[in-house]
Amino acid sequence: MNYYELSAAVLASGLLLASCQSKPGTGEAAAGDPAEVVWHSDAYTVYRDSVVQGPSHARAVSATELHSNYRSPANETQSPQITFKFSLNGKDNELPPGQDNVFLALPATAGAAIETPVIAFGQRYVDARPVPSGQYLAPNTKVKIRLDLRPVLDAFAKQGFYTTFKGEKIYKQDFKKVFVAGTPAPLSWDFDNLVNKPELEMHDPDGKGIYEVTLTLNQPAAAKTTAQQWKKTIATDDFPQYKSDYPLADALYNLALEEARRAVEPDSTFRTGKEWAGVWTRDISYSIILAQATLQPQSAMKSLLRKVSPEGRIIQDTGTGGAYPCSTDRVVWAVAAWEIYKVTGDEAWLRKVYPVIKKSLEEDAQNAYDPATGLVRGESSFLDWREETYPRWMQPVDIYQSENLGTNAVHAQANTVLALMARQLGDAAVASRHEQAAATIKQAINQHLWLDKAGYYGQYRYGRVFPVVSPKAEALGEALSVLFDVTDPGRAKMVVEKTPTVPFGISCIYPQIPGIPPYHNDAVWPFVQSFWALAAAKAGNEASLMESIAAVYRPAALFLTNKENFVAGNGDFAGTQINSSNMLWSLSGSLGLVYKVLFGMHYETDRLVFRPFVPQALQGERKLLNFKYRKAVLTIEMLGYGNEIQEIKLDGQPLAGAAVPASLTGAHALRIILKSQAPAAAKTNRVANLFSPETPQVTLVGSQLSWPAIKDAQTYRVLKNGQPVNASGALTYAVPAGGYAEYQVIAIDNKGLESFASEPLPVGAPATEVQLETVAPAASYAYKGFSGKGFIEVSTAKNPRLIIPVEAPEAGLYALDFRYANGNGPINTNNKCAIRTLRDANGALLGTVVLPQRGVDEWSNWGFSNPILVRLAKGKNALALTFEPANANMNGAVNQAMLDYLRVRKVSK
Repeated sequence: MNYYELSAAVLASGLLLASCQSKPGTGEAAAGDPAEVVWHSDAYTVYRDSVVQGPSHARAVSATELHSNYRSPANETQSPQITFKFSLNGKDNELPPGQDNVFLALPATAGAAIETPVIAFGQRYVDARPVPSGQYLAPNTKVKIRLDLRPVLDAFAKQGFYTTFKGEKIYKQDFKKVFVAGTPAPLSWDFDNLVNKPELEMHDPDGKGIYEVTLTLNQPAAAKTTAQQWKKTIATDDFPQYKSDYPLADALYNLALEEARRAVEPDSTFRTGKEWAGVWTRDISYSIILAQATLQPQSAMKSLLRKVSPEGRIIQDTGTGGAYPCSTDRVVWAVAAWEIYKVTGDEAWLRKVYPVIKKSLEEDAQNAYDPATGLVRGESSFLDWREETYPRWMQPVDIYQSENLGTNAVHAQANTVLALMARQLGDAAVASRHEQAAATIKQAINQHLWLDKAGYYGQYRYGRVFPVVSPKAEALGEALSVLFDVTDPGRAKMVVEKTPTVPFGISCIYPQIPGIPPYHNDAVWPFVQSFWALAAAKAGNEASLMESIAAVYRPAALFLTNKENFVAGNGDFAGTQINSSNMLWSLSGSLGLVYKVLFGMHYETDRLVFRPFVPQALQGERKLLNFKYRKAVLTIEMLGYGNEIQEIKLDGQPLAGAAVPASLTGAHALRIILKSQAPAAAKTNRVANLFSPETPQVTLVGSQLSWPAIKDAQTYRVLKNGQPVNASGALTYAVPAGGYAEYQVIAIDNKGLESFASEPLPVGAPATEVQLETVAPAASYAYKGFSGKGFIEVSTAKNPRLIIPVEAPEAGLYALDFRYANGNGPINTNNKCAIRTLRDANGALLGTVVLPQRGVDEWSNWGFSNPILVRLAKGKNALALTFEPANANMNGAVNQAMLDYLRVRKVSK
């Protein structure tokens, strides 16, 4: 049965009723009386029992049945204009950012085959034909894309390597495959995963250097769809049962309960999503915090323990550059573990997780904590697809060096949690140490990431020797800064009022990055929206809270499942790069709205406190039945609206402190009456879904910086060592003479939106190369591109300690980094990042040297580690590069890299 047949059948059966039919003569969905409106915007409307978004509508037939006629528009109005780049070895290495090849996928004459001209690698092609008005990409359009790879092959033949636009060398022996990346599907801009998409690999059919691939675009058979009817089929009566005056809310709660049950594997661990098998540290942790500690504590415990290494440390999910320490958000595990303890009061659990958290945080303090700023280094929490949230020039080592809002908020809370655990277990010294660590991180966030003009926090500090702050808002980080008390109450209210939201919710970042398809960029994630709802409730912002509840209800009702994400611009699930139904943290966020917001349940070690917040639009009566708290079973009834309790009684008696004690046993009735007074009026900052300008590409010729004009940019701000020195519409800047400096350029449009800062361009003092003890290249490797006579291998077994003499011509502050190769894995996944500790002659810690993966078996791909700022004395200095227990990565067995030389640059006196 197709879509139209199903719709006709449903309508004929009378199941959609008036709320899913059209008003006579209007063509608009009639979803009940206007008085039934719960939330309305120009994008969609939520009613007591339904959601309407243009021609799409969903309705709760009962508390256990939902119907929707939603159909993704993604394949109906696709532009015939396709954009693409060619890719050597699955890397973004053909053309600079913003310079895509463009082709109009329309036949030159009726019935003619569609194929591009032969496009030379590295030479941009732009089809001059305009897109005809009202012309869309026809279904099942076949397009042959043709590439002239001879410029690359000729370079291989003449000099053994090809130099990309970035100045990187790809050696002949390292060349494996050529792909095409782009849009629309099946094209993809996910360069790092092109190796997993064989349909995008190009081939040379006659061996003459002309590669080609034929793709079928706009395939209706491949269109993403969802069911149009959900009816409860799995028993969930053992879970808490929710009933209210709002049929839509009741049905979505029951949908989430059913999907929560489906999200448990036969071994009782959580499944991350319908399309995502296995246990992921961050996914399960955020899910546990939102709802699963309450709902399924035993599965929560088992799932967390699955993410502990044999050495007793929290496992970082695989990711950028080999995961840890490029990514450091694993410690959200600690926050989830503490939530389980508060829910269960299980002392054995507390003693089991305490040493794991303590060991992990101690390692992080050595590997990732920046003593200069007090912040924590590492990738944005959960935003682990680097092109989606970082400028394209940033390598994994740059991401390690960055200091992100959300990740720092998580570390502040993890240290707070460890201190609370230590107090509970009588370890006063550990408690004091980690209370101070938490305070240091919070103070550093407020000092280095707060944006006075914006009224919220910046996304992260990034750069190399002289970092700058990205002014983008980062939704999860902003929410966690409120929830984890990084802010004071006044600033928390400002964060919730000022952080931008878009018509379909709060996007992961704002503004969006141009040229990057929706996933983390240009997308809303329901679990993040739920954390934003928690932050809004804590800040007392009813408008923001109601907007968040609506933004969670809309997609779940229309899609009839809790999707992982959807496009920020149009609210559609089909436009993001990857998605899944039955997503654990999305469904947990929906449940969390009931438990932690409407009923306001907050667990403490010895009690369950109620701080409900019911928006006026959701006023009325609601009940939560069969709610288990330790050895008690509660029936909770609540009346009214607002965030102030007028009366709360347990079994008819006033309940002191609005808190149920942990010692309570047996069945009890709890009744809450709210004051039905709206909190003080507060605003939201709903804005259009805008994109920032493209990042400038800056070059230095002689003493002059120059860069191409950026579309829509009116002003270019020049930074020297992270500080503005010029702002104008000019495309050049004369660099004054002087010592070492790093220059960057930011493009600003007429709305005041800023691009990312360009890649830091070092100017001034030359670098000194300290050659390391060289060895002959191993026979099993095909190394090229090293300097001098060779390189040295460091691994868990080889050269665990290197003494490196450095001669400084004068005393001062120097930036030290290593030129290295690491071909143990791809740039975007796996966990074989090499880590070393740098110390001075007296054993004092100077910093952690991070040597991320650079590509599978790409041992001729050389790059630089993170720069470490070290104060050197004039003359001879001795440094020690060591492999220490804290340097063990998540893989354990593989911690290997090849070191070419140590680069020494003086940056100041």
